Amino acid sequence: MKIAFFNQQNQFKTYLEQLKQVSVMSYKKTQLREKISSIEIQNCSNLNQLDLQFFFDYQIFPENILSGYTQWKDEHRSIKAGDTILQQVYLPPIPKFSQKALFGVRIKEVIREEKKCGFSYETLVGHVECGISYFLLEETDGKIRFKIQTFSKPGNFFTRLLGPIFSIPYQTYCTKKALLNVKNTIENNLPTQ
Repeated sequence: MKIAFFNQQNQFKTYLEQLKQVSVMSYKKTQLREKISSIEIQNCSNLNQLDLQFFFDYQIFPENILSGYTQWKDEHRSIKAGDTILQQVYLPPIPKFSQKALFGVRIKEVIREEKKCGFSYETLVGHVECGISYFLLEETDGKIRFKIQTFSKPGNFFTRLLGPIFSIPYQTYCTKKALLNVKNTIENNLPTQ
C-alpha cells in the first residue's frame, strides 16, 4: 500500500506494473466475515438487454471514492481472470482534498452466464483488507439485482485496530455508493422500448 497527498494518476501505469508482481493475500474463506448488499434495478427484467461495458470496465464506484486502473484497459482488451487492478481510494471521498491510498486486487473469476454476470477479485499483499469480493448482476423472477458479496478481514494491524470506528463504516458507505452508482448507470442507459 502507498499513501500519497496528491493524485497519482500519472503514475498508474508504473504502479500497475509493480502490482502485477505482488501475490494475492493468503486467506481461508470460511474464516472471513461475509457481507452481502444488493439493490434492484428498476424498469428492466432482461440482463441480455443491458449495455454493461461500464461494469466490466470497473466503473462500479463513483469517481470521488475510487479511481481504478485495470490491466485489461492498459493492454487494450477485455477483462479476464488473473488481471490486476490498481485502486486509488480517496480518504475522505473528496479527490482534491484527501489522502490517496493505493493498493491492488486481482481478478479471480469472470462470470458471463445467461442470467448472471460479473466478476470476483482477491486482495493483494499490502491491501487494507484480506479476502475476496464478488460483483454480480443476477436476473431472477423477472427482476435484476446488483449484488456485492464480500468475504474479508482486516489486512493489517491498523485496520484491525481502527476497523470498528473507521474501516467498517467507510466500507459500508462505499458499498452503498457503488450499489447506487451501478443502479443509476444502468437505469439511465436502458434501451428505449
